[in-house]
Amino acid sequence: MMNEIISMYIDDEMTLDDKIAFIEKIRADIFFSDETMGLLQQEKLIRSEVVERLPVLDTGPRFDWKKFFKPFFQPMGIVASALAALIVLLLIYTPHPAPGLITERFVIFKPDVSQVEITGTFTDWKRIPMNKIDDSGYWEIYLNLTQGEQRFVYILDNRYSFADPTMPARERDDFGGENSIFYAAQRI
Repeated sequence: MMNEIISMYIDDEMTLDDKIAFIEKIRADIFFSDETMGLLQQEKLIRSEVVERLPVLDTGPRFDWKKFFKPFFQPMGIVASALAALIVLLLIYTPHPAPGLITERFVIFKPDVSQVEITGTFTDWKRIPMNKIDDSGYWEIYLNLTQGEQRFVYILDNRYSFADPTMPARERDDFGGENSIFYAAQRI
């Protein structure tokens, strides 16, 4: 308790009445007087030049935006920034194939028809016209398919359905015809 009172006196945390009472206590008690003198000597030593003083703490902003962006406005910084922006734009706007899409070529030999269409699970059973290859009798089309099992059929002259003769897997459809079945997968 005595150390606390001495500390309050040294740190000037007492009222004038408290200081008067403190001085009277020092005069009356020699042990208390010696202890007070010792603590005052310690405080004097702490506040003197003997003890290394800590540098003043800079309480400015923690992050200086001007210093951070200064290199970007130097000639090489501008070039580097422009190059980085160009790379980012190229990565964003370069067309990338959709994941899991596989390009499949469908070919059929039917020289005696005037139109061939293909329809299947990959077109939501909507008909897509195929392209005639010159006068060879072959019809072809390239389609992007998702990976997995697919079903399809050719429509000849807008009337007849025709399963692909090169695919052995088939199934009967609800209309009495046959659909070809195959598994679309990435080829190595």
